[in-house]
Amino acid sequence: MATQRWRDLLFNALRFEAGWLLCVVGGSWVAAFAGAGLLGWHFWRCAKPGEWRFIGTLALLGLAIDGGLHLAGGFDFSGHALVAGLLPLWLWMLWPLFATLAFHSLAWLWRYPLIAAACGAISGPLSYLGGAAIANVGLAPWLLPAQAVIWAALCFGISRYAIRRTSDFSSA
Repeated sequence: MATQRWRDLLFNALRFEAGWLLCVVGGSWVAAFAGAGLLGWHFWRCAKPGEWRFIGTLALLGLAIDGGLHLAGGFDFSGHALVAGLLPLWLWMLWPLFATLAFHSLAWLWRYPLIAAACGAISGPLSYLGGAAIANVGLAPWLLPAQAVIWAALCFGISRYAIRRTSDFSSA
């Protein structure tokens, strides 16, 4: 049983990584199909009850965060079609895909809010830096430090939410 659990966690992480790469390399059309397929698989085979609310909320939050950063001049998406004038679909799709990790392969991390914040401050900007290089997106000089603060706060907030959610389930 433990082997199956580890296999599920590994496949959860690998599905996200494959989705990230497909979205960044393939662009918006690939992101639409690959993202929908990966999210559909997650909801069908992996999602916990009510997890769709968390994924939807994080997707909307991502649209607001990255859309706001784009409007502030943080991204140069020249040559990319934008959804609602804010973001390319491929970038927005990364948010719900990331959310599929929260209660699965990243569940262990949320028990440690400060470590989660540090991991977010490092991995968030690195993901944007790598994605921008692959997708030919320009980044303003201030964007990566801003992303470090945003992702630290976001991961700290997810950690606090996950701790509260776990304690709600254990007390029920």
